[in-house]
Order: sequence, then structure tokens, then C-alpha cells
Amino acid sequence: MTWTAVLLVTAVVWVVSVIRSVRLRAFVYSLPLPMTLALVTTGHPVDGPQLLGVVGLNLFFVTVAVTHRRLRWPILPADLAGVAVYVAFSTGVLAVPVPFEAALAGTGALWALTMLLLRRQAAGAPDPEPADVRRDGLAAPAKLLVIFVGALLTGLLGGLLRGMVVTFPYSGVLVAVEARRQLAEFSRHFARNSLALVGFLAGHHYFQDISSPGLALAAGWAVFALVAAALHLPRPAALLRIEWPKSRLTSGRAGNGRIPLRKPQRNG
Repeated sequence: MTWTAVLLVTAVVWVVSVIRSVRLRAFVYSLPLPMTLALVTTGHPVDGPQLLGVVGLNLFFVTVAVTHRRLRWPILPADLAGVAVYVAFSTGVLAVPVPFEAALAGTGALWALTMLLLRRQAAGAPDPEPADVRRDGLAAPAKLLVIFVGALLTGLLGGLLRGMVVTFPYSGVLVAVEARRQLAEFSRHFARNSLALVGFLAGHHYFQDISSPGLALAAGWAVFALVAAALHLPRPAALLRIEWPKSRLTSGRAGNGRIPLRKPQRNG
């Protein structure tokens, strides 16, 4: 990556790092802004390995969460462990040919299985206690330094990662530090949003050979927006659900779960 790209990544990540809501932060960090910059500056085509790179992004956050929360590692060594896992995963992916359609089917199936497991886990788990996000914030100079080092690290690893530098956790280097008390919750939200990233890469892949780079990026962003809307917009069943007022339900006696209807009486 060029120095201009490093500075652009630094600026973009710093702007979105001020968000406090974990759910909103996970969504904003899933926006393919760093991917777009990497595709523009490196010229790497999108193929099967990049789809598996989305899996590597999730492995990064899971590694940081496990090492920091369960193994009690300090956040910076845990962050470096996540980067090491991503680099090792990318090296293995690049060692074998990965057809795009096979990677797309496998990534989609893995996402569906992950969502099913997370839903079952959430159903049997108590509600998490709200974390004090004010204690997680870094001072602005330290924040800029962490972002810059993370962006610079991606530039130095560009030769080793090759095409996998497109999905490198640029912003993850900072968000893991900022949201260290909420890593488990952030990882769950990010895993859900990962399907939109898969859509972005798929849209770019199918247009990169038949159109200009700008149109391929526009197609990727359009697919990302459609998938993100499908994931986050309210479901039709929720919009059509009708709830009776409590006064209507308690105005008469209800027996066996039914509310008796009284025949109206005529005056006189």
C-alpha cells in the first residue's frame, strides 16, 4: 500500500472510532471502506481467497476476544495474536487454489451455521450487563497512533499477504482496543454483518471482468447495501403484528383463553 492509502485508512478509521453503540459500531466497521481503498490502491482482483478473507476477519476478532477475556492477555498482545492468526490463515488459503463459487457456497453455509449457533447460545444465556464504554476510550493522540501503526502494518505485510491484504483487519486493530470490554458482543454483531461483506466481494467479482474498476466497485457497494438492508430492516411479520390494548382484554371475563362477546341489547 502507498503512504496515501495508509493515511486515508488512518483518517477513515479514526472518524468512525468515536461511535459508542456496539451494534452501530459493528455495522460501521463492516462498511467496506478499507476494502475499497485496498482494491483501488493495490489493483488485486477479487477471487475465492478474498471471500475466505471475510472468515479470517471473524477469526481475528474471535482470537482477540478469547485471548483477552478468557486467557487474560493484555489487549495489545491479544491484538497481535489476532493479526498472527489472520496472517497464518491467509498463508494457508493462498497456498491452494480456491474457486470463487466454491468459496461463496462454503462461506455462505458457514455464515448460516454460525448464526444458528449464536441464536441458540443467546436463547440460553442471561442478558449481558452493560459495560462502561467511557472507560474504553483512548485519548485522541493514542488513538491516531494505534490506527497509523495498524495501517502501516498492513502496508508492510502487503507483499506477504498479496490479495489477502484486501480483507486485512485494518480497523480491527483499533476496534479491538476500543471495545475490549465488549469484544464478545461486537464479534457477534460483526459476524452477522459479514454476509454483507461477502455480498460486496461477490458483486465486485462478477463485474470486474466486464466493466471498469469504478463500475465494479459500484456494483459491490450496491450488493452490500441490499444485503445489509435485508439483515437490518424490520421483518414484515413484526410490522404487521397487532396487539390489543390491555383495557380491551380486561374489560370482560375471559375463560379458557377466550373473551366472551355480549349481544347488544335494545333499549325498551
